[in-house]
Amino acid sequence: MSRDATAGPGSFPLDAAPLLSRSTVDRREGLRDTPDGGAEMWTSGRMLLVDARGRTPIDAESRLDLQPAVDFGDGPAPHSVLLGVQDGTSYWAMRTEHDGAQDGWINLRSGGALLSDTDAGLLTTAVGLLGWHDSARYCAICGAATVPVRTGWARTCTGCDREEYPRTDPAVICLIHDGADHVLLARQPVWPPERYSVIAGFVEVGESLEACVEREALEEVGVPVTDVRYLGSQPWPFPRSLMLGFAATADRDAAITPADGEIEDARWVHRDVVLAALDSEGDAVEGLRLPPSVSIAHRMIRGWAIWK
Repeated sequence: MSRDATAGPGSFPLDAAPLLSRSTVDRREGLRDTPDGGAEMWTSGRMLLVDARGRTPIDAESRLDLQPAVDFGDGPAPHSVLLGVQDGTSYWAMRTEHDGAQDGWINLRSGGALLSDTDAGLLTTAVGLLGWHDSARYCAICGAATVPVRTGWARTCTGCDREEYPRTDPAVICLIHDGADHVLLARQPVWPPERYSVIAGFVEVGESLEACVEREALEEVGVPVTDVRYLGSQPWPFPRSLMLGFAATADRDAAITPADGEIEDARWVHRDVVLAALDSEGDAVEGLRLPPSVSIAHRMIRGWAIWK
């Protein structure tokens, strides 16, 4: 990757699309209101089973181990959700009571990077959508039970008929650099030893994305930032976030003040150390381990590090 001669030192892109942003299946929003409730698509459908902790089985080639939908009933099974359609095949998902830990099933964190574009999109959508159903069983207005409708893409209240749709909570994630060869990385105390990453936080009510970046930088590391610029996004269904990636610049001489109880340490790291850590396959380099490749944070850090 080479830099455009007219681009500034901070004008780097992501090195590649975030792994959980990959998707090839047509969601077919218009099919969610079919008169038969998706029964016609069910007969040729494939079912993705997801346990309560977001785990699912894969085969020896790291492909999703999908089952024929008809194995779960003659028509759309209760609480199944339609993920989309591709090449005449419909894809569905449903929660299973089976404990995937017993069979070594993978989740998005541990196995998302192994999956194809199609499979990554299916599992990411399934985990987020099924997680929403788990937490939306009762109406927030009247407290009555809700039931799934629109092939799993909405729920209707049995008391007041209110219709509710899946929620996505926006969060910003920002790589702060000095406009030259240093990046500001921080670690939370709950992370694995020596793990450092970029800062992140949820967008508050009435706040723009750019304002959130500026606020989080001050709150987490005490550093004012400028030149806030959008990089890309990635769904992060843990349980229902959308990570919106940004870059910003800061003065390397500004005092760093880690947020008490939230940030254990924060420090400027030279590009050469970052590159060595990226090439280390998870081993620490000068006390630095970087986020796994499944995260947008990894894509942001790599994009900055190789942009010369």
